[in-house]
Amino acid sequence: MRAGTVAVRERAALVGLITGTMRRHSAERSMDELAGLAEAAGADVVLRVQQERPKPDPSTFLGGGKIKLLAASCSEMRVDVVIFDNELSPAQLRQIEEEVGTKIVDRTQLILDIFARRAKTREGKLQVELAQLKYLLPRLVGAGAALSRLGGGIGTRGPGETKLETDRRRIRTRIHAVSQDIEQVRKRRAQLRERRHKASVPTVALVGYTNAGKTTLFNVLTHADAVASNALFVTLDPLVRQVRLPDSRELLVSDTVGFIDRLPHALVAAFRATLEEVADADLVLHVIDASAPDRERRMDAVRRVLEEVGALDVPMLEVYNKCDAITSDERRRLQEQDPSALVISALAKDGIDDLIETMASRLALDVVRVTLTFNPADAADRERIARVYRHGRVVVHEERDNRIQIVADIPRRLADRVTEPGRP
Repeated sequence: MRAGTVAVRERAALVGLITGTMRRHSAERSMDELAGLAEAAGADVVLRVQQERPKPDPSTFLGGGKIKLLAASCSEMRVDVVIFDNELSPAQLRQIEEEVGTKIVDRTQLILDIFARRAKTREGKLQVELAQLKYLLPRLVGAGAALSRLGGGIGTRGPGETKLETDRRRIRTRIHAVSQDIEQVRKRRAQLRERRHKASVPTVALVGYTNAGKTTLFNVLTHADAVASNALFVTLDPLVRQVRLPDSRELLVSDTVGFIDRLPHALVAAFRATLEEVADADLVLHVIDASAPDRERRMDAVRRVLEEVGALDVPMLEVYNKCDAITSDERRRLQEQDPSALVISALAKDGIDDLIETMASRLALDVVRVTLTFNPADAADRERIARVYRHGRVVVHEERDNRIQIVADIPRRLADRVTEPGRP
């Protein structure tokens, strides 16, 4: 978008490189994804350029001839921004801008720009700003005009945009200040998680590739109305809601930011405070778009981010969503391929009951059966009875001789707390 004409969408050219053993169809899918990212950032794609070469040119990424062709095509198509499907070095950004004469944005900057558009809370804005500043720091000194101007449009938005013209020292000072603010966020989140642990409420975290349908599933499970859309990175600020299971136990479900292939490392680092929610969950639901042709690539991308935030050890349930968009044969093949996975449609609410039952059983795997006797006249015992019903599955409840006897299946990790005798 040009300065002063916010409603005008930018005309974008996409540039990709097919290198080494990369197959053409993989490169095409990556370019299709880049087109979706560009659209999410407010651009209309009017040109696509790809080149096959053994490795990127260290100076201009593409070969010299291809760069000249790109410059001519951009001029002819009145292109406002050229978006590369890779992260460019500061030297490459400067050289390409000089050769092409148009604003140049790489994949990392584009993703950061979308996150800047989506961030609504102070926490989300801080995390995006930190990632932007870390990306921009090595690119500020001696950068081309496109990095120093505040003319608006893709690559210049977000909480950090007024800092783009400052020097390295001021940028580092700002990074330090934002990092401290985020550390406070991290501590608050840790305190909230500790409270949840003390209250013994199990937590389920939804993770998945961007646009896999996590928020739609979150809304179905929690009867919430979070914004869900067929667009990339709609959910940026984490949501946590309570769910009551059929056996009356309660759990918390959290919706997280969508992952994407080659998610910028600075962004993962900045969102660590948020993603720690996943590492600390009792169960992770990996929501997968069953209709995506490159499903395996997307699943691998999610696993890489989970590994980076230390969440691979959390028990995981793979949930193939959007089954209404695949054939019955494809659905059967999915179930044969992975019998432990669930195949659902959050949109059509198909398979949700099975999912809830599976969640309940997975969270209750480690239980112990206890027989407890309570004095209903004792306030402490009444509190313990409520705790048993809240966190366990009551099998028998009998009242006799002014006493209540309960037989219940209690999560082993809560057994000591629940069975602790009431104080006089």
